[in-house]
Amino acid sequence: MPDRLVLLHTMPGVATLFAGLASEILPGEIEVWHVVDEILIKTVLAAGRVTPFIHRRVAEHVIAAEEAGARAVQFTCSSISPCVPVVAPLVGIPVLRIEEAMVQRALALGSRLAVAATAPTALGPVAESVEEAAERKGRPVEVERALCVGAYEALTAGDLTAHDRLVADKVAELARRSDAVLLAQASMARALAALPPSVPQEHILTSPRLALEHVRELFASA
Repeated sequence: MPDRLVLLHTMPGVATLFAGLASEILPGEIEVWHVVDEILIKTVLAAGRVTPFIHRRVAEHVIAAEEAGARAVQFTCSSISPCVPVVAPLVGIPVLRIEEAMVQRALALGSRLAVAATAPTALGPVAESVEEAAERKGRPVEVERALCVGAYEALTAGDLTAHDRLVADKVAELARRSDAVLLAQASMARALAALPPSVPQEHILTSPRLALEHVRELFASA
C-alpha cells in the first residue's frame, strides 16, 4: 500500500493551493487525497464556534481516512483545529493542525507575535495555539490578535483583489510592531504578493508550505 496522506479542506480554493504545493514539496511516493467539506466552515461561521455537529462530522472524515489507508490526516483550516483533541484519540494515525509548524517557527523568531485572520473562528484557535506552545516551552510571549475586517466577505464574493489588499494592509501594520506575523488561514497566503517591498516577508508566516514540510519530515521518520 502506498504512503497516503488525506488533506481535509473546508474551501475548494484551498484544495487547489495544497495540490500544487504537495506536488512540489512531498515525495512522489506519497499519495495525496483531498476531502473538501464546505459544510464545516459554513456551519462554524454561522455558529461562531465549533459545535458538537462539527466534531462529529470531522470525526467521520478522520475515521474514514484511516480506514482508507491514510498514514496521517492534515487539516488545512484553522477554524476546525479545536476538533483535533477530540478526534485524534479515535484513530491510530496522526491528526495534524494546520498551524502547528507555523507556530513553532514563530516562537523561534521572537516573543512579540501577531496573529491575523479574515474569519473570527480562525483567529482564536491560532492565537491560543501560540500561547499554549509558548507555555509548554516556558516562554513569555505577547500575542496580538487582529481581524482583517471585510477580507473574508471579499474572498467569498470572488473579489480577490480586495481580499488581498485588506490582508496586506493589516499585515504591514502588524509587521511594524511584531517579531513575526502569523496568517491564521491558508487562504490568506495569496495576499503576500500584495505586501509592499518594505515588509520583510521572512517574518510573515503562512501555514501551507510549513505544514507540508512537516508532513514530509513525519513520513520520512516513520
